[in-house]
Amino acid sequence: MKPMATFQRVESQVRSYSRSFPKVFDKALGATIYDIDERAYTDFLAGCSTLNYGHNDPDLKAALIEYVSANGIAHGLDMFTDAKEHFLATFERLILKPRGMGHHVQFTGPTGANAVEAALKLARKVTGRTNVIAFTNGFHGVTLGALAATGNSKHRDGAATPLSGVSRAAYDGYFGADIDTADMLERQLSDPSSGFDAPAAIIVETVQGEGGLNAASAEWLGKVQAIARKHGALFIIDDIQAGCGRTGGFFSFDGMGLSPDIVTLAKSLSGMGLPLALTLIKPEFDIWKPAEHNGTFRGNNHAFVTAAAALDKFWADDQFQNAVARKAQYLAERLMAIADRHDLSIKGRGMMLGVDAGSGEQAEAICKACFAEGLIIETSGSFDEVVKVLAPLTISNEQFAAGLDVLEASFEAVLGSHRAAAE
Repeated sequence: MKPMATFQRVESQVRSYSRSFPKVFDKALGATIYDIDERAYTDFLAGCSTLNYGHNDPDLKAALIEYVSANGIAHGLDMFTDAKEHFLATFERLILKPRGMGHHVQFTGPTGANAVEAALKLARKVTGRTNVIAFTNGFHGVTLGALAATGNSKHRDGAATPLSGVSRAAYDGYFGADIDTADMLERQLSDPSSGFDAPAAIIVETVQGEGGLNAASAEWLGKVQAIARKHGALFIIDDIQAGCGRTGGFFSFDGMGLSPDIVTLAKSLSGMGLPLALTLIKPEFDIWKPAEHNGTFRGNNHAFVTAAAALDKFWADDQFQNAVARKAQYLAERLMAIADRHDLSIKGRGMMLGVDAGSGEQAEAICKACFAEGLIIETSGSFDEVVKVLAPLTISNEQFAAGLDVLEASFEAVLGSHRAAAE
C-alpha cells in the first residue's frame, strides 16, 4: 500500500501508536474513526483522552469554521485577542468561580508537558528549593523536567542524560492496602536523616493514566496536600489525562475538598483535539516576570474558540456530567463481569477504567484481537498489563455496549484459550 510505504520510508522510528494500529485513517466522527478503505472502528483510545467529546463534534466544528471563515486570528503569541478573552471569561464563569477557585491561567505552549514544565519551574522559583517529590508509576511528560518526574523506565531511558531534581515517593496502595504511603512520606520529610531534601513541590495524578489506572483515595490525597502545606511545598495536581470530565467532574479532584496550588491541564481542554495546555496558579504564587516562561504556540486561537464552545455546550449545567456518571457505572459493571469471569481485577475511576489482564503479553493479545474486530483500545501500566478503556464521553449507549461486547469477546478469545491450555 503506497501510503504505508511512505511512513516506513520517511517517518522516525519513534512512532508508537501506529505500531499497534497499522492502518491509514482519514475520517472520524463521534466515537468512530475510518480508515482509507472505509472500514469503521470504534475508538476506545480517543487520543489518549484528548477527545473526551468525540471526534469532530458538530457544534465545536461549526464554531471553528465560523471563526476561520471570518479571518479570525490563528496565531497570537500571548497578545490579547477576542478569542482568548472569550475563552478566559467562559472558563472563569463555568469552571473556576463555581468551585471557588481564583487561579490565574497561564498559557504555556501546546502540550501537557509544557504545562508541567512551567509548574515545576514556578514551584522552584517560589520556594527557592530544587527538589520535587513525584510518585511511583507517575507520568508527567517526556521533556527533561517533566521526564524527571515520570517513573516509566522506557521513557526515562530515552533521555540519554541524568534526570535530577526529583525524589520518588510511593503512590497510594503501592505497597498494598495495609501500608499508608502518605504516612511514610510524612515520616521521611520530618526525618532530617531520611535523605529527602526539602521539596519545592509535590506533584501527583489523582488517577495514573499511563501508570496503570491506579486511583488515589480522597483521604490519601488530602494527607498529601497537608504534607505539602506543612513542609512548605506547593501542591500540584496533574490533571492532564484525568481531567475535563474523564473521571466525573471537570477536574478529577472535584468534591474531594482539595485546593491545589497549581493544576496542569491539556488533552481534552480544546474540545476537539487542537493543541492547548494551561497551568492554573493561585495568585499568590504567580510571581513570573514577563517572558520568564513562554512558547511560540501558546496563543492557539483556534483552540480558544473550540474550548469555549465545549465549555458552553457541556459544562453550563449538570446534564453532561450526569450522563457521564451513568456511563461510568455501566462501564464498571461490564468490566467487573469480565474481571470476575477471568479472576482478574479492574482499576481506575469514572470513565477511566480498565482490566488488569495479568501480564503485558495477555493485554497486548487482547488489544490485538479487539483491533481485528474493529475496536481501537490500548494498554497501560508498568508492564502494559492493563487494558484501558478511554471511550469518548459522548459515545452513544448503543455503540458503547457494542464496543464492550467486542472487548468481552476478546478477553474470552485470549484468556479462555489460555485457561483451556492450562487445564
